[in-house]
Amino acid sequence: MDLTGGFTLDHSSSTTAPSSRAPSLGVPSGGASSVEAPSGGTSSAGAAPRLPPQGGAGRRAEKGSVRGGGGGGLRARPAVTELRLSAFAGHRSAVHALGPVTLFTGPSGSGKSTTLRAYEALARLSAGDTLDEVFPDAAHCVPERARPDAQGRRGFRIGCTVDGPEGPVHLDLAVQAEPRLRIVGERLTGRGRTLLATALRDPGRPTVQAEWHTAGTTPVTRAPFPDDLLGTALLPLRVAGKTPGQLEVLAAAEQVVVGLRSAFACDPRPERMRAPVPPGEGRLRRDCGNLAEVLHRTHTDCPRRHHRLAAVAAAGCVGPVTGLGVRELPEGTVRAVLERGGRPATPLARLGDGELRYLALALTLLTGPGVLEMDRIAEVPEAMQSLALLADGLDRGLDERQVGELLGLATGIAADGHIRVAGTVGERAAAQARRTPGVTVVELGE
Repeated sequence: MDLTGGFTLDHSSSTTAPSSRAPSLGVPSGGASSVEAPSGGTSSAGAAPRLPPQGGAGRRAEKGSVRGGGGGGLRARPAVTELRLSAFAGHRSAVHALGPVTLFTGPSGSGKSTTLRAYEALARLSAGDTLDEVFPDAAHCVPERARPDAQGRRGFRIGCTVDGPEGPVHLDLAVQAEPRLRIVGERLTGRGRTLLATALRDPGRPTVQAEWHTAGTTPVTRAPFPDDLLGTALLPLRVAGKTPGQLEVLAAAEQVVVGLRSAFACDPRPERMRAPVPPGEGRLRRDCGNLAEVLHRTHTDCPRRHHRLAAVAAAGCVGPVTGLGVRELPEGTVRAVLERGGRPATPLARLGDGELRYLALALTLLTGPGVLEMDRIAEVPEAMQSLALLADGLDRGLDERQVGELLGLATGIAADGHIRVAGTVGERAAAQARRTPGVTVVELGE
């Protein structure tokens, strides 16, 4: 594909001729002071960061818009297996393979939290969130040494690989953060072919020009896409799926969307978990402030998982634990307690911060998308859905015993393919994780 004002693509599998270069947007790459912007025909408007080599319109994408016609049905659970931070905050040309359980460690300032933020950003964009919702402080994502181009433009680049029934599918994204936040280029590739590419043609319009693989009598289809939404997430709404080429594009896009939308960022806040809460739908929030409500649900609807959670609680909490109970209070709220056998039950409000974080993370690992407050994909059977738990500071407030229990629980559950974990830990927990079979530890800042 030849995209005027778009990315410099790897044309090794394309039949189009090489294109001329456009102006650059200030994003450092390696030792250079800036990255050459996307190449294209004669237009120089809308320069964007150049994407790394291949392989490495509605206003909002509808959540739950994944269709079943793209690839003949999912034959495996799509999973994010690689994260690329080509130029993002303090990261340069960073490529991280993600296993079933991957923990990032390193000194303060090495970019542990930033790495997980990039993952979550791609997940939110795939679910239909707009760019300004995902990056309210986009200027902080621009590499510090990035110098603006002649038009004052600076930006950043991130991407990922999602493995699944279509093989590895690569998504790369370039974002202009200054002077106005917008997506200036996107590329979706699979099986050596560019399936979707977008480029900014007219900086005065809030759109990018999209081209996707069609095959047949028309090699590509062109249409404007909004510049604040992920084009890959829009494809199921735009592609008819009538030709083999369209079906290939749909299957790849749906694999990426399903793989990314499986993410749940869990950040337990003990101070919000102690008060009684009203019973409700029972879907665990990011801060786990409604832990008692969710335990009320699992106690009734998921007795086997609830019993297993009680066993995990006994392994990581002080004193004897014979069960996890829920008390209904006169004012209509519920309160969770640790049952102590013949001794009085202990309200969770009396537990330490580490114990509460431990229980919340264990609950997340033992449940699934249906018990978490996350975007669910109605068109994909639950048996085919997986959970990617993102836990920044997984070991925060936990002792060695609790970390060991969580790691053992995570690797055991990850073995069946239903769950993957990406988290950050300190050096002590990282040393413990290195001794745990099934855990990959990535050292940052070396």
